[in-house]
Amino acid sequence: MNKKAFTLIELLVVIAIIGLLSTLSIVALNTARARSRDARRISDIKQTQTALEMYYNDNGQYPSTLTGGANLATNSVVYIDIVPKPPIPADHGLCTGTTIYTYNAGVFSGSTNGTYSLNCCLGNQIGNLSAGLVSATPAGLTNYTPAQSGVQPPPGMGGGPWGGGPPPGAGGL
Repeated sequence: MNKKAFTLIELLVVIAIIGLLSTLSIVALNTARARSRDARRISDIKQTQTALEMYYNDNGQYPSTLTGGANLATNSVVYIDIVPKPPIPADHGLCTGTTIYTYNAGVFSGSTNGTYSLNCCLGNQIGNLSAGLVSATPAGLTNYTPAQSGVQPPPGMGGGPWGGGPPPGAGGL
């Protein structure tokens, strides 16, 4: 009797290999999704920065507040149709569970609303920006360092030099 069939051991080896490949592909997919959300955060911040600069050019100051999901407009000029909201989930533990963008207008050279900071938290390194709190100001987009003046961290990002509470006047987007 000559039967051609797979042995139990051969079947178990094939099932184990398929399971291992499935696990690796799911891990790679989750990593790609997390990086995609971080890239979107950077894109959102840059898009909002552009709208803020156009607003400043027309009005001589930055807006006092921004609201996520609303537009940024004055009179009949719309600078951004919808102020972006951050992607969810936060997918990182670097900034104590916050998933919001924050915007703070500030005083610069005696001018009310003469500067601003936009803040978000990255879970992974994107380009030259390392994981953690990222701040956008009129000077550009950088990782937050305590030496930066006028840059406020987002609410709930405790454990750093901010004491854990929301900064005065912080507006979540």
